[in-house]
Amino acid sequence: MMTTDCDAVIVGTGPGGSTVADVLTAAGWSVIMLEKGANHLLALESPYEGLGRITNDEIKFMRRWFLGPDPFLEPRTFRRSDADGERLLTGEVNNLPSTVGGGGFHADGKLPRFRDVDFKAASELGPIDGADVVDWPVDYDEMEPYYAAAERIIGVAGDHTGNPFAAWRSGPYPMPPGPDMYCAIVTSEAAVERGLHPYRAPTGVNSVEYDGRPACNNCGFCAYFGCPIEAKGDPIAPLRNALRTGRCEVRPESYVVRVDLDGTSRTAQGVTYLDVDGMEHVVRARNVVIAAGAFETPRLLLRSEVGNSSGNVGRYLMYHFQTYTLGLFPFRLHAYRGRAVTHLHDDFLAPDAAALAAARDAGLPYFRGGIVEHGGAAHPMMEAVHTPAGAHHSRTMLQSPMRDRMAAFTMQGEDLPQRTNRIDLDPAIRDVWGFPAGRVTYQPHRHEIAASRHWAPLLETVMKDAGATHTFSVTSPPLAGEPGADTPFMASVSRHIMGTTRMGSDPRTTVCDPWQRLHDVENVMVADSSVFPTSAGYGPTLTIVALAVRAARALAGLEPLRSQRPAPDTELGRFSAV
Repeated sequence: MMTTDCDAVIVGTGPGGSTVADVLTAAGWSVIMLEKGANHLLALESPYEGLGRITNDEIKFMRRWFLGPDPFLEPRTFRRSDADGERLLTGEVNNLPSTVGGGGFHADGKLPRFRDVDFKAASELGPIDGADVVDWPVDYDEMEPYYAAAERIIGVAGDHTGNPFAAWRSGPYPMPPGPDMYCAIVTSEAAVERGLHPYRAPTGVNSVEYDGRPACNNCGFCAYFGCPIEAKGDPIAPLRNALRTGRCEVRPESYVVRVDLDGTSRTAQGVTYLDVDGMEHVVRARNVVIAAGAFETPRLLLRSEVGNSSGNVGRYLMYHFQTYTLGLFPFRLHAYRGRAVTHLHDDFLAPDAAALAAARDAGLPYFRGGIVEHGGAAHPMMEAVHTPAGAHHSRTMLQSPMRDRMAAFTMQGEDLPQRTNRIDLDPAIRDVWGFPAGRVTYQPHRHEIAASRHWAPLLETVMKDAGATHTFSVTSPPLAGEPGADTPFMASVSRHIMGTTRMGSDPRTTVCDPWQRLHDVENVMVADSSVFPTSAGYGPTLTIVALAVRAARALAGLEPLRSQRPAPDTELGRFSAV
C-alpha cells in the first residue's frame, strides 16, 4: 500500500479549493493545499489573523500585479480562431489572482444563485445552431440546500424578497442588505419606470458583524482589491475554518507541475510541484482535488496528459459577453464609494415578447442576456490615466467626469458553449518555469451579439431617464469594427471563466462525472467553474462554492443535504418565470 502524506491534496486555494478544504477537514480528513501564488491573505499559524498587506492602492493591485500573476512571467496567448495562426496576442489574458484565496480574493462579492432553467437549458429552452446547449447533471431542487450552505459559509447579505425572477429558497440570506449606493438608487428608480425590476444585490460582504468579521465600512475598494478589514467572506472564511481544525496545511508559492498516476493510469498517487526556489517535491495523497480555475485546471490536465479520453479537456470555454452602458451625469454620483455594486436586475434573463421577436429576426429561436449590474466606472488612478495630460488635467480631475459623474450598467451576458472555443497549450510561448503557456481560442456566438444589440439601447434609455446627458455602449470582447477590435482589448476582459472540463454522465462527451470526478481517473476531482456545462447569465462564484460543498460531502461519504420546496404561495416559495 502506498504511503500517503494526506487524505487529499488540493491544487488551488480559491473559492472551490477553500470550500473543499473546509468540508473535508470538518469531516476529519487531512488536507495539503498547494497555491502557485504568494500568501497575502492570512497568517498560516494560529490564530490565523490577517497579514495587514491589503491597502486601498490602485497602482499596487491593478498595475504592479500584487496578487499576481505577472503577465511578463506567466504570459497567456489569444486568438479568435485557428485561421489566425498560432496567436494574435501574448500577455495578460483573463488573469485571475494567483495568490492564497485565488479569484475570490479580489472579487466585489456579488453572489446570485442560478435559477431552475439555468440547469435545464436544453430541455426547457431548446437547442441553438452552432452551440452545444446541454442540461446539467443536477437540477436546482438538488442544489438549493448547497446554495444555502454556501451562503452561510461565506456570509451573504441580501433581500430574499427583492427579486421577482429568483428561484425558490428554503430560507432568507444570513444577513440583511447593506447600504445602497446613491448612483444605484438613481439608476434603479429610472429602471422601475421602464418596467424593469432592480433589487438589492446579494453580496458576500458583511452588512453586520458576521463570523467574527466586521461589517463593511463602504470604502469603495471591492472590485479588484482585497478587503483590508476582512468584511468579504469569500474565501477567507472557509480557509480559516479549515486551518483551525489543525488538519489543513497551506503551501504558498508551490507550482504544481503534474498530476502523478499509478501504473494503471486509473488512479492518481498525488502531484509533483516546484517550490519558490525551483526545487521539486512530491505530495502523495489518497485523493487529488484540482481547483485551479477554469483556465489553469485544463492547462494542468493537458500538461499531465490526464483525463482527456473524450478530447474535451479545455473545450467549451465560456466567459460572459459583457455589455457596458455608460452615462455621463451633470451632478455627482459618488459611484466610487460603497460596495462596487449594490443593485442588479434579472429581466434580461427572462426574455419578453419583444426580445423573442428580436431573436427570431436574428435567426435564433431565443436569446437571453444576463444580470445587469448598477454601478460606477472608475477610481482616482484609473480616471487619471484616462484624463489627457496638460494644463487641463487637474481641472478635469476636480470635475471628475469618470469617477464621480459616470454611472455604468454591466450586463453579464450568457455565453453559449461552443466546442471550438477552448484553452490549450501554446506551442511556442512558455512561462517562467519553462512550461507551455495557456492559449485561448475564442469568439462569441451570434446569440450573445444579438442579445447585446437588443438590450443596449434600452439600457441607454434608462440611463438618460436617470439624468445622464450622454450615453454610449461598448462590449467585451469588442465587435468587428468597434474600438479595440484589433488591439490588446480584442480578448474578453471578463474574469468569469467557465466550462473547460464540463461535467456530465457520458464519458465520451464530458470530462467529469456528475460528482465532478474525472471519468478517466477515479480519485481526481475538479472543484472550480471549469465543470460548468453552460454559463447562465449570473456570476459563477456562489455556484462554484455550492458545487464544491456538494462534491466534497460526497467525496467524504457524508449524507446529501436536502431541503423542501415550499408551497407556491409562501413568501420564500415564489416560482420564477422562464
